[in-house]
Amino acid sequence: MKLDYGKTAILGFGFFGVSIIWSIYNSYVPVFLERDFLLSATLVGFVMTLDNIAALIIQPWIGALSDRTRTRWGRRMPYIITGAPIAALAFALIPFATVLPLFMLTIIVMLLAMAIFRTPVIALMPDITPSPLRSKANGVINLMGGIGAILAFFVGARLYDMGRGVPFIATAIVLLIAVAIVVWRIKEPREITEPPAAEAGVLTNLRLILAARDKSALLILLAIFAWFVGYNVVETFFTLYGVNVLNIKESAASLTLGFLAVTFVLFAVPSGFIATKYGRKVTILSGIALMFALLTLIRVLGPSVLMLTLFSIAGLAFTVLHLIMMLAGVAWALININSLPMVVDIAPQDRIGTYTGLYYFASTLAAILGPWLGGALVDMTGRDYTMIFLVAPIAFACAFLFMLGVTRGERAEA
Repeated sequence: MKLDYGKTAILGFGFFGVSIIWSIYNSYVPVFLERDFLLSATLVGFVMTLDNIAALIIQPWIGALSDRTRTRWGRRMPYIITGAPIAALAFALIPFATVLPLFMLTIIVMLLAMAIFRTPVIALMPDITPSPLRSKANGVINLMGGIGAILAFFVGARLYDMGRGVPFIATAIVLLIAVAIVVWRIKEPREITEPPAAEAGVLTNLRLILAARDKSALLILLAIFAWFVGYNVVETFFTLYGVNVLNIKESAASLTLGFLAVTFVLFAVPSGFIATKYGRKVTILSGIALMFALLTLIRVLGPSVLMLTLFSIAGLAFTVLHLIMMLAGVAWALININSLPMVVDIAPQDRIGTYTGLYYFASTLAAILGPWLGGALVDMTGRDYTMIFLVAPIAFACAFLFMLGVTRGERAEA
């Protein structure tokens, strides 16, 4: 059994389009909110969490609903065909909304539409990919998403210099093209089973998971929540840590975090191969242990050692911290690439969309609560930003303990 890399890459265009949208959105919408509408940092932060709130409420429900959908176009495609064009149109209008109510309306419509089609487009991967190949496939899809994010940062910046609306219009067109490729080339498997009897609701499905004799589904969702808490704490406050603790510029701190992103993209596909050979659970546990060690090392070493220059390339001083962040990208790939395949292989195969939604429920809840927890502890300790490298390792340690109890989710040979 071999993975069809061409078909998987075509499917990856869906995640490619989603990644470009979020990268442009997160880069420029906060600027518009602060500069054009004079909102406080607190209000800007609140608006920028609306996407997570929408995802938390809508995506699990849509995932479960798509499991129960039966149309001539398939289970997932109706949501993709409906949500993507609305999201693209609303996204293109964001920079042209000159009054705050209209600006917020375009954002809310875009967020709701994105939440409608994101889970179904991700659920297509396990729908069309046999269980033994899902880790490799998820690696290819995340590679496509990483390429999208990198293009958004580099090309988007140049387009923005041409006019504030240019990157938004261009990105909306790219999303439509990417989704059109998926709809055109990916054919959903013919359904021969009846829709699942369970209600399409998050609480209902969580109750079923809690009541199940085997706790693998519950434990892996708890592990996902824990490691995303750790990751989001670091991602949210790393720039402030760099400025206040390491005494470096914001751009230098952002570049340092970028080393993690680059190695994550480069290691996305290899991590799927590793899991295929050695097992998903072992691969994820290895990634968690490595991430725990690296984050703890940052706290132990201190600024003087972290900023020690190892060598220079084209005027860029490559430091100990850069090396640690590159290794952290490898660790994050080992964890993140293989977690969704584990979740969907734990799931009853008539509820793949439901469990995909629950995966995003756990990760999105962590994205909301993690930064809040980290920020509260930083404030309680007198703005001590080194606290993030205490909170994050503890979160990854909890994830490791949860994963030890997971007994299902390896590739199925049948």
